Amino acid sequence: MATTSNETVSVLPTITSNNSSPPQQISRANGATIISIPTASADAIASFSWGNYLKETNAHGAPAPLQDMWGQLTPGMKVEVINTDCSYNLNDPKEKIFWFAYIVRVEGYLALLRYEGCDDDSSMDFWCNLCNKDVHCVGWCGQHGVKLAPPRSIEHRQTDWKTFLVNKLVGAKTLPDSFRPKIQSSLRCPFKKYMLLEVIDKFQVAHMCVGKISEVIGGRLRINYENKPGEHFWVHHTSELIHPVGWSYAVGHKIEATDEYENEAMKINETNSYPAYIATPDLFRNVPVNLPDDEQFKEGQKLEAVDPLEMSRICPATVGKVLKNGYFMLSIDGSSAEDGSDWFCYHSSSRLIFPINFCKTNKIPLSPPLGYQGEFEWEKYLLETNSVYAPQELFQVIKEKTINPFTIGMKIEAVDMMAPHLVCVAAIAKVADNLIRVRFDGWGDDFEQWVDCQSMNIYPIGWSELVGYKLEPPRQTEQENTELVKQRPWKKSSTRKTNKRKRLT
Repeated sequence: MATTSNETVSVLPTITSNNSSPPQQISRANGATIISIPTASADAIASFSWGNYLKETNAHGAPAPLQDMWGQLTPGMKVEVINTDCSYNLNDPKEKIFWFAYIVRVEGYLALLRYEGCDDDSSMDFWCNLCNKDVHCVGWCGQHGVKLAPPRSIEHRQTDWKTFLVNKLVGAKTLPDSFRPKIQSSLRCPFKKYMLLEVIDKFQVAHMCVGKISEVIGGRLRINYENKPGEHFWVHHTSELIHPVGWSYAVGHKIEATDEYENEAMKINETNSYPAYIATPDLFRNVPVNLPDDEQFKEGQKLEAVDPLEMSRICPATVGKVLKNGYFMLSIDGSSAEDGSDWFCYHSSSRLIFPINFCKTNKIPLSPPLGYQGEFEWEKYLLETNSVYAPQELFQVIKEKTINPFTIGMKIEAVDMMAPHLVCVAAIAKVADNLIRVRFDGWGDDFEQWVDCQSMNIYPIGWSELVGYKLEPPRQTEQENTELVKQRPWKKSSTRKTNKRKRLT
């Protein structure tokens, strides 16, 4: 058995022979066996198969987090998994039978596995989520008295399975004991149902609202609006779009709330005492608040920013209003409403705002202000608007360079930031500095979105199955999928001077 990631198999468990009872259900597609070992309720697991899709598209998945651990999961590593080609125990039909398998390839949270004894025969290969509760290190079955039996299809290939396994398993690498605890730890979320907080108003993004958490899945929060019955909003718990009670009053942000809430929020700010049903500040994303004056953005400064309401574009933008604690309101030049109702709140540490000429340096198209005549050049534009640019040293992407681990074509599961209740099959369309451009498979360029490579809204393939979140499959080319189109009413007209610009969905 293995005790650490660097140790190897030294003890073999007992092997049980198959009997002749009916086999468990399995299916085969494209030469590989597809098995489903649910990690959550069946309703939450989509019929979409990543294994089939990777083969059809000849693609690879983006790496999973915790690379110090996932980097050790190499082809040939041994595990114990459910045997889908064996017989039921007539005395206990629910009893699970296991067998040894080894990793053929790893893609995100998934691995293509092959049973020991199949040798070069790939016909029984199957995809499995390595975080599944029925994937174990070699030796687990022996420790827990769980039966092991070779698949019926290959049982005849060896006359002495014990000797065969000694040669195959002793000295081989297996999963570390810390594997599942580390995965579980990485998915922990400090927020609980029914906690109260402040959340962006999806109907008018320059405002905040009071919200209550109604669901927590894989670190993502479903927040019900307190003042908008039946309306809700999904965010990751580290999102810049949620804040503790009283935050709006503390920084000077607009909020739609009752007088009762305002009084309670002001009292909380004064006393720093939080009732049990209110999410405390330590649960939220930590940002620097006491910034020196020379590290703060100033009203009127120009910069480049991902358009928060049309994330396929990076545009010239202007600091519209400076708030407290490093926050400010940003308007997209040529697109924002005159009353400022679609200004978006950013913190100075945001990684989706950039110094001027960032796009030019990284060979990314910069979308000029709507209606702008002629070729856009920053030097000329600053003169035309009698403006100044924000100094480079203010930007987090300049202060703290990151290693972008993505390459073009990698498959991921990504939140549609314009409809954040959706997690979709997606791919990396472009990589530039700290950014990746996400393409939602089956959808056009207009639906692509720029996000930071460290974003918590992109996940390795297999994440949805792991946490039990519904995964939206690629749109088929022959389908218009009008239902999803209706869910994305933020698409703007050529002028974009409509109320739709003020909202998400």
